[in-house]
Amino acid sequence: MRGHDWINTCLPDDLILEILRRVDSKASHDSCSLVCKRWLRLERLSRTTLRIGASGSPDLFVMLLAQRFVNVKAVHIDERLSISLPVNVGKRRGRDENSLTSLKVHYAAEKSGSEEEDCESFCLTDAGLTAVADGFSKLEKLSLIWCSNVTSLGIMSLAQKCSFLKSLDLQGCYVGDQGLAVVGKCCKQLEDLNLRFCESLTDAGLVDLVTGCGKSLKSLDRALIAVGVSCLSLEMLALRSFQQFTDEGLRSIGKGCKKLNNLSLSDCNFLGDKGLEAIATGCTELTHLEVNGCLNIGTIGLESVGKSCPRLTELALLYCQRIGNFALHEVGKGCKYLQALHLVDCSSIGDEAICSIAKGCRNLKKLHIRRCYEVGNKGIIAVGEHCHSLTDLSLRFCDRVRDEALIAIGQGCPLQHLNVSGCNQIGDAGILAIARGCPQLTYLDVSVLQNLGDMALAELGEGCPLLKDIVLSHCHQITDVGLSHLVKKCQMLESCHMVYCPSITAAGVATVVSSCPNIKKVLVEKWKVSPRTKRRAGSVLSYLCVDL
Repeated sequence: MRGHDWINTCLPDDLILEILRRVDSKASHDSCSLVCKRWLRLERLSRTTLRIGASGSPDLFVMLLAQRFVNVKAVHIDERLSISLPVNVGKRRGRDENSLTSLKVHYAAEKSGSEEEDCESFCLTDAGLTAVADGFSKLEKLSLIWCSNVTSLGIMSLAQKCSFLKSLDLQGCYVGDQGLAVVGKCCKQLEDLNLRFCESLTDAGLVDLVTGCGKSLKSLDRALIAVGVSCLSLEMLALRSFQQFTDEGLRSIGKGCKKLNNLSLSDCNFLGDKGLEAIATGCTELTHLEVNGCLNIGTIGLESVGKSCPRLTELALLYCQRIGNFALHEVGKGCKYLQALHLVDCSSIGDEAICSIAKGCRNLKKLHIRRCYEVGNKGIIAVGEHCHSLTDLSLRFCDRVRDEALIAIGQGCPLQHLNVSGCNQIGDAGILAIARGCPQLTYLDVSVLQNLGDMALAELGEGCPLLKDIVLSHCHQITDVGLSHLVKKCQMLESCHMVYCPSITAAGVATVVSSCPNIKKVLVEKWKVSPRTKRRAGSVLSYLCVDL
């Protein structure tokens, strides 16, 4: 029946509201709100999430939104972002016209008066945060990103009125101890808290926080001894450049945080073996461990992890000069489910350690080793013989690794990603083995291999048709001939880096551009790109030119 509104006549509010809740895009929500006054009212009731950027009058803007959208549970305010309002909003909703005329995006070029005053007007203040607390009574998740004018007073008002809050992101806000203490006292359901770049906090504030709501907290990016006492549900802990954190704190965490499964320690120079041992023996559910530049953590601490954390799946040791082979021997014996191992600048780790990992951790899928100069053929051959699930191998600047190692890898591992940049003893024979044994290879970095020639590239073209990304920079023996064989068979190639390859000419660059229909990026010296190649590339090719 043309002209008859069957939907509004037959469907009750609850059903239309449920339909609107299933609309997944903001644009679609906005369109629905323009159908009629009833749909506008119901659409406002259906909104549960709001994202707000910088505006001319943020406090007023928040107040208006709080009046309109009463069922919102998640609010994200990020003053690094900009918002724009519909130009016809006043015409469709007349009574709001005057209040919204000032809410426009402002740009630096349009500022007048003092810069400080202008910046103040663009920032959410405690008044706006109080409006959030008053208007969104069902709030469960709040993000305040770089809201630099919000103080402890606003945080206190929010915490006292939003007792259902489960997630709070205060990155870059001025949050003092007083505000954090009230959060701990009032937000008993808080699970996730981000305090990155909150420089005004002290130990006292954090202790008050975890004393108040520690039993519900699951994720916290700063920690002190009180975390171990109160945060019994803590699952992830990251301590970065925390110079005053000692083994006593880790002992507390190991004793109380039995659910901890992800631990990252970076540049914490007062942590030692005893602290890590306490974590290992207390947090046996640990699955991810990163130790980065903690100068006092050595072999004994990591041995404990191998003995006590059988569920470990990912281990990263970066700049750990005091961790030796026997530590990884214990990891190989005890961590059978290890899938990823990252080693960077660990000068005391060599072939013996890698052999232990290979023989004990046969589920290993990713092995990244960089500048570990004691790792050579023996360890990598063991990986090829035992780790038949390995798909990602990186051996950057491990200059004791030779062709024999890659031959073993090609025979035993279904590699998809290989990086042997700077392994200067590898030549054609090793890459030939990879080409013949790893047909699923999609990424290859052979930069700075002085012994690599055209024969390897030709074989890669034949054996690795799925190759998408290749890095050939600083390979002095590769010529246009080898490059031609590669690109004519690797039709899925998307990026090719060949800076400082003296035997590759403008003709070789042209071949890459013309032969690879999916090419997106070529990294090459500017003078090697001819005008014709530049025209042919058009908007499809995004290349970076490097002058000699």
